[in-house]
Amino acid sequence: MASEEKGPRPLGDLERLVMEQLWAAPAALTVREVLERLSVTRELAYTTVMTVLDRLAKKKLTERERDGKAWRYRAAAPREELAADLMRDALDRAGDRREALVRFVGQVSDEEAALLREALSKLDDQEQTG
Repeated sequence: MASEEKGPRPLGDLERLVMEQLWAAPAALTVREVLERLSVTRELAYTTVMTVLDRLAKKKLTERERDGKAWRYRAAAPREELAADLMRDALDRAGDRREALVRFVGQVSDEEAALLREALSKLDDQEQTG
């Protein structure tokens, strides 16, 4: 039996909310700072936020550094990189990559299709010059 590699997983609701705070912050945040930002829309316990941040660090989605007795967390990568990793993982698991890509392209908006064309055009230009 082949072992299944663990790729990136979509974020749970609370993980996504926490990551949104980290992506929006200009600097690393403590657990307390994340909790304060989330308390505007949700009532959460300090330990809940701490657990989520610890879990995100173990998944290598955040980086943390000591600041006295507290940890400061920052997103390990921009959200666009996480989205790209998730799309790559979904393709890897799709079985028929071509069919998955064709179905994906069939579902994108006109604007997204234009962005895909632009990205492919840039890739062609890089291959021709590089």
